[in-house]
Amino acid sequence: MKKPDPSEDGTAPRPKTEWHGKPYNLFGDYLQHRYRTRVLKLPLDAHLSCPNRDGTLGDDGCVFCRDGSASPGMSGIPSIAEQMRIAKGSFRRADGDTRFISYLQAYTNTYAPLQQLKDLYDRAIADPEVIGLMIGTRPDCCPDEVLDLIETYRRKDFELWIELGMQTTHDRSLRLLNRRHTFEHTVDAVDRITKRRIPVCLHCILGIPGETWEDMMRTASTVASLPVQGVKLHHLHVIRGTRLEELHEHGRLPLLSQRDYVSTVCDFIERLPGDVLIHRLMGDREESTLVAPTWGLHKGTVMRDIDDMFSRRGTHQGFLAIR
Repeated sequence: MKKPDPSEDGTAPRPKTEWHGKPYNLFGDYLQHRYRTRVLKLPLDAHLSCPNRDGTLGDDGCVFCRDGSASPGMSGIPSIAEQMRIAKGSFRRADGDTRFISYLQAYTNTYAPLQQLKDLYDRAIADPEVIGLMIGTRPDCCPDEVLDLIETYRRKDFELWIELGMQTTHDRSLRLLNRRHTFEHTVDAVDRITKRRIPVCLHCILGIPGETWEDMMRTASTVASLPVQGVKLHHLHVIRGTRLEELHEHGRLPLLSQRDYVSTVCDFIERLPGDVLIHRLMGDREESTLVAPTWGLHKGTVMRDIDDMFSRRGTHQGFLAIR
């Protein structure tokens, strides 16, 4: 698939020449540069379900997921407007110049009747301080009629994204995670989303049990060949109340050390083209919900370690890219 020319409406990531002091193309820096102000995400829970939970595909969900695990602070608040108000108030440094992106994060935010989705998206962007909408979903939950609806929100100076929970390009790993979709679903969804000129961000989990370093690098190289505009990296972490916790308790869940994760992240990013935006370098959780690894509680330290490793290597995003 050919990556479309994104210059027509200004929604695309910036080239490497506009990086801002980092050895990678960081999404937050791109937002600051494009909008000339502070831009923050408002994590929202639309209280939608998932075909892997409602019996359509299964009722037990993914092994790393539990009820409310995507945005635990909002899971009990039904009103989108109230969630946005609370989320705004939680930012210490937000002021009158701050703008926001409504982030429909929890579960599958394309999995509902069309009119319900339109009402949801409209509420999520009703606030005049909102300058973007990010929609998290599964690769197998992107019907054309929903993508057509989302396309209607695409306009200049508005940050519209679809985030796909790809997790990995290896179907055996998707089976282990109990995702009940395949990598081919991701390829198909990316193709149809891209034809509508909607930017795509892929979620990738590093450290899935059974995946070797070579497997993770194959995922990086495959992602580099797809016409996507963003990547969000996560380390595999264990959340209370999930089946991963059961595996961890029985000693059957090897997890990456902080050092190995930092090294793998750098290896992965070196294989991504320079115009792909890095939305996240690691996952994070509240201490009360995290079982392991505990180094995941020290995000600032891990981020510094990633920067330091790039500096020692003398490399950067795209250093090994072939696209």
